[in-house]
Amino acid sequence: MAGDDVRIVLHLVVAFVLTYALGFERELRGSPAGDRTFSLIGLGTALIGILSRHGAPFALAGAVTGVGFIGGGLTFRQSTSHGDVLRGLTTAAAIFAAAAVGATAGYGAVLAAVTGTVLILLVLEWRHIPGVKALDARRWSSRFDNDDVAVVGRNEDSNPPDL
Repeated sequence: MAGDDVRIVLHLVVAFVLTYALGFERELRGSPAGDRTFSLIGLGTALIGILSRHGAPFALAGAVTGVGFIGGGLTFRQSTSHGDVLRGLTTAAAIFAAAAVGATAGYGAVLAAVTGTVLILLVLEWRHIPGVKALDARRWSSRFDNDDVAVVGRNEDSNPPDL
């Protein structure tokens, strides 16, 4: 194998390891998409990142569109007694991020891919890390009005707010 081939294989391995780690975290948290899905997306976008680097710069645009459809398929609205809830949005966003990690690793920016993965894992695990849980907005949200409360809770007889 030539030096360039070895580098390409290493980029694919890095993409696999990093996106598998993201999928493993999602699987631990009960996501409908887990380690296999994430690593397949990571490897696929890494291959496209390699193609992009070697003369097909617009290939990544198609991959982003395809990953968007996969993410869209993971989100659904569920009606509850408190209103509608959107489910799967974090996993859809994580899949998009995993595709970016795979493409970045495939393109050859390994340090950026590793750094991105660490930051993505930090975001996904933020509310489960002792000591930093205080920075989770959900912990404090009950103390603030929801943006929708002023519109939804307004009585029809009340005057509209001054603008």
